[in-house]
Amino acid sequence: MLDIRDLTVRYNSMGRVTAAVNGISLSIEKGSFTGIVGESGSGKSTLMAALLGLLPQRTEITGEILYKGTDILRMSDSEMRDLRWKEISLVPQGAQNSFTPVMKIKRHIEEVLNVHSGKFGEDAEKEAARLLEDVGLDAGIKERYPHELSGGQKQRAAIALALACSPALLLADEPTTALDVIIQAEILELLSGLRKSKDLSIILVTHDLPLAAMVCDRLVVMKDGRMAESGTPHQLVNDPQHPHTKDLIREMFWQRNKKDG
Repeated sequence: MLDIRDLTVRYNSMGRVTAAVNGISLSIEKGSFTGIVGESGSGKSTLMAALLGLLPQRTEITGEILYKGTDILRMSDSEMRDLRWKEISLVPQGAQNSFTPVMKIKRHIEEVLNVHSGKFGEDAEKEAARLLEDVGLDAGIKERYPHELSGGQKQRAAIALALACSPALLLADEPTTALDVIIQAEILELLSGLRKSKDLSIILVTHDLPLAAMVCDRLVVMKDGRMAESGTPHQLVNDPQHPHTKDLIREMFWQRNKKDG
């Protein structure tokens, strides 16, 4: 479905070049749930922006990002607009970033349906209600404003918004940030269920290795813009090879022992 080949991304700011992603190669299979794990500055967010064609101007990019055989990096602006929402959609970090405070939830979803799916009026309103129900929310939520929702409800609504045009690939960028552990587990369970019910491929971006290991069938560990290691959760937890992965595993077990103690 998605093949990233030797992708390198360098930011050029005031004559200073910074390599944010360096030689990443990665394949995402249809129906897979892939976790990309790394600390701040590891290149996770840059990689997601590259997949959506949202990197700043003057960014130096080499390599290929093949989506269903077509290189995203060589698509026109109009082709990229068609790709976003309909094929690849994003749940951004922090659910509040998905919404405008003065618009009701239904208007956010209906606007996406108007522009990208050609649905208007009653059809769009019914679809908005269905999407909210698909993520475990009462359809009446559509009449509320973002500030009237709890953190968990807002995150579910953000996922509904991202699914409005039935994308094949969902990018979830730190979707459990600022949520308590119980709500985190519920959001991950929701994503796992949607993957199966909607035949989605999901890329989960997180700094939390234990969280990703709960739901993903493959993990990719990033460090300083490079792919340090990849494998199944069982492989990485039980037999890590890269020093950075070993550090993450040690931290995971330290946190677990601290909680148990």
